[in-house]
Amino acid sequence: MHADPFALRELLGPSAALCRRALTGEQGVSLPAFTDHHVHLHLIDGSALPAGGIAAVVDLGGDPVALARSEHDGIPRVSYAGAFLTVPGGYPSGRSWAPPETVREVNDPSTHPGVPGGAATAVDEQASFGASVVKVVLHADTGRTMDAATLAAIVSSARERGLPVVAHVEGTGTARMAVDAAVDVLAHTPFSEELSPRLIGRAINDGQRWISTLDIHRDDAAAAAIARTNLSIFAAAGGTVLYGTDLGNGDLPLGVDVRELEALEAAGIRGGALIQTLTVPWPAADALGGVATFIAGDPPAGSADVARWLGGATVVPIEELIHDDH
Repeated sequence: MHADPFALRELLGPSAALCRRALTGEQGVSLPAFTDHHVHLHLIDGSALPAGGIAAVVDLGGDPVALARSEHDGIPRVSYAGAFLTVPGGYPSGRSWAPPETVREVNDPSTHPGVPGGAATAVDEQASFGASVVKVVLHADTGRTMDAATLAAIVSSARERGLPVVAHVEGTGTARMAVDAAVDVLAHTPFSEELSPRLIGRAINDGQRWISTLDIHRDDAAAAAIARTNLSIFAAAGGTVLYGTDLGNGDLPLGVDVRELEALEAAGIRGGALIQTLTVPWPAADALGGVATFIAGDPPAGSADVARWLGGATVVPIEELIHDDH
């Protein structure tokens, strides 16, 4: 391999390195471990993800009991929210992919523990089962939308327990609700309406992050265009974007989703910035240790080749890699 390590870092960011695998001699490129920041493990075979380049996942809606009982010491590393917190009868209640165990209905904005249906009670339950983040649903299209007081109580209760809040926003006005409530992360790039630059600026100033999930709109041109426009403005203004696929939602690959990466590139997120979406350590504060991403063969020739090249990623132990670009 005769690639220029300086050009490689210019294209992919400072963490990219030429390397070879100690056991096989296979040459390629190493990058930090990749995370899919939005999956649903009860709908997929998570054990298949490392072979496809994903070393860590964030489950954003599942059965908290089952998640707590699962083994999480291996790869992929798993962080999770536990159940969706929603209003009585609200999304995703009744969906075939969301069994009752994955949903908690909140009907009281109480921040006192133990109140049936209370905001603090729902948050406490998820925390007791090891949740690293709390997932709240703001869905205006069902006619059952969470009110501002209940949302504020959930955010306040989560903050008291040191947990960030991630919101599913869908429908007119829901993204503004999330910004007004200082929600930490949006589970999807907003796709129901084009947001004003002023609202996006408020989100950025508050440190809100957006999980991409652009590929789920590939069969809905209108939603795809809205999401791409919103994400373009958000990223160009300095917002932090997290790669996430909503894995389990439709026909998505068990590993790095090239279509998701291509959609991110279409929104203006390219090269090192694209790699960063995959490697931001959230909700954990520290990068995943012990493993790295390895992509065999020559590095991409230019920015137009990066997304498809990343589709060849796999997860390997760090000690298996010998860097060749010193």
